[in-house]
Amino acid sequence: MMKPSKAGTVWQDSCPVRRNVLITCGVLFLTAVICAILHQFVSTDTHVPLIFVLAIVIISRFTDGYRYGIAASFLALFSVNCLFTYPYFRLNFSITGYPLTFAVMLTVTVIISALTTQIKQQEQIKLQMEREQMRANLLRSVSHDIRTPLTSIVGSASAILDNYDCLDDEQKKTLTGDIRTEAQWLNRIVENILSITRISGGSTNIAKSDELAEEVVSSAVQKFHKHSPSIPVQVDVPGEVLLVPMDPVLIEQVLLNLIDNSVMHGRDISHIVIHVTHTPGYAVFSVEDDGVGIDPQILPHMFDGTLPLHSRDTDSSHHNMQIGLSVCMSIVRAHRGTMQAENRPEGGARVWFSLPLENANS
Repeated sequence: MMKPSKAGTVWQDSCPVRRNVLITCGVLFLTAVICAILHQFVSTDTHVPLIFVLAIVIISRFTDGYRYGIAASFLALFSVNCLFTYPYFRLNFSITGYPLTFAVMLTVTVIISALTTQIKQQEQIKLQMEREQMRANLLRSVSHDIRTPLTSIVGSASAILDNYDCLDDEQKKTLTGDIRTEAQWLNRIVENILSITRISGGSTNIAKSDELAEEVVSSAVQKFHKHSPSIPVQVDVPGEVLLVPMDPVLIEQVLLNLIDNSVMHGRDISHIVIHVTHTPGYAVFSVEDDGVGIDPQILPHMFDGTLPLHSRDTDSSHHNMQIGLSVCMSIVRAHRGTMQAENRPEGGARVWFSLPLENANS
């Protein structure tokens, strides 16, 4: 395995520092410009320290740690003293109230920096706890989803081997078909696991390119029909060309998961409709079916990782939906999109997700 170069490490380590320095210098420069403009119209300069205090609050809020806010306090004090206090462009530390101004700015900086640092630390702890919970739920779901088809494969294969001479051709064909179906399900589980590792829980930047929405949907439908050719899927896309910034492989995986979920848990569905619509700033993809809909008790928990493992299990549809939906939500979040599910008034379920049309890789 290749080790990262020192240059790459330095670049990664310097990015937060560069961002903090740019924020500090940018806010102070903008504050100085505002004060210079106001100086042309206001006869007093009492507002200048207050504006710089506000700048320090902003810097403390959007930078990491204490040092940038404290450094901004010193720079602000010298700016107020030298640039906006008579005699101008000269340092005069004997000005009345100058020590008090310095003490106020420094105190505000320390308090704001302490509060923001504490809030960021709490948010990081909460985020880690959520990831650990999601990881535990995914492992629990994966173990269930893998064990179920493996048990079926082993059972069907054993039935063929142990009773080969007693089974007629139709029975052998049925058992072999069951093995193929379960193997296809295992393959989709592996694809989901690979997808979830690619995006690392949504925290890693993904490579997006402008893709034709119609082509991505069409590719997903074609793959679905390879293992479920009997279920019709209707596609409704806009008349105009719709280019969407995305990772096409990951979004195709989302569509496949949603279509499979409709088939496995919708029961007795006769058709599926995929709608693609264009709203201001977003492309919206929805997968609709005419099945039994989603249990109202399950609906609020479909994407939060707490879905029961055996919800809506039937003899013909015994697979769990949790890992597929967790993968879908992680992929959509990695694209800075949103996902929701609902029951259609006319019957059946609708799951939709939106992707921003602005290609932001940050």
